[in-house]
Amino acid sequence: MNALKHKSMFDRLFDTVNLTILVLISCVMIFPFVYLFSVSFSSYEDFLGSKLLLWPSNWTTDAYEYILQSKAFRQSLLNTVFVTIVGTVVNLFFTATMAYALSRPIIGQRGLMMMVVFTLLFSAGMIPTYLVVKATGLLDSMWSLILPVAITPFNLIVMRQFFLGIPDDLKEAGVIDGANDLQVFSRIILPLSKPSLAAFSLFYAVTHWNNYFAPILYINNSDKWTIQVILRQIVVMGETTATLADSFVENPPPPETIQMAAILLATLPILVVYPFLQKHFAKGVMLGAVKG
Repeated sequence: MNALKHKSMFDRLFDTVNLTILVLISCVMIFPFVYLFSVSFSSYEDFLGSKLLLWPSNWTTDAYEYILQSKAFRQSLLNTVFVTIVGTVVNLFFTATMAYALSRPIIGQRGLMMMVVFTLLFSAGMIPTYLVVKATGLLDSMWSLILPVAITPFNLIVMRQFFLGIPDDLKEAGVIDGANDLQVFSRIILPLSKPSLAAFSLFYAVTHWNNYFAPILYINNSDKWTIQVILRQIVVMGETTATLADSFVENPPPPETIQMAAILLATLPILVVYPFLQKHFAKGVMLGAVKG
């Protein structure tokens, strides 16, 4: 009884310490968003008069009006949405089809898997990749941000393991009913793979949305810049006025409030999508990781 009581007290103490640490970590992670929100909606006088601004005292939407009236910002947002949606669809299509093919007994399967693992361990590097993109005529095209990263080897391997975990009886039942491989894949395998597909769609979407290096490397036309490149110009390079010069606001807000508003607008869409896929996240990855 004493041992059980001591263990129970230890568990409660551990839970308390663990909860306290998690709350502190959560506060540290949430604080930047609170600060961004407060500064973006505050007047410049409030921003200058407060060392730590946690809540706007004089609410204003001047920074958001200035940004949203800029054609460059709106176009970059549309470009990012296009790359994220189309890129995620392309990623899921090629990853799922190749993973399913590698989960089937085909000729040369071992060699193909070795090539996939090789690309997981070794990368060609920036210059060879740039030369390939240039040779294929993808420079200054939105497809240069999608096709070179059509398949992620790690996601491919995990999804293949998930497909291997699906009972062969289901596949054989489809074949007996007269279904070919494509019908088995589309009508049996994919419906059973929704948790895994949801998890990897989140992986791919976040990667595309946050990608800034590839647009800088491959895109020269500023009309095709993504939101991350615009943020780089505004926040890192400090070119707020030059980047958003097409805004029709006569008296632009201070650069600091514009930067905070731009960061918040660029972060908000992916934060809105994330909760809808979160419930499938852990389940989808673990199913593919432990079976096979």
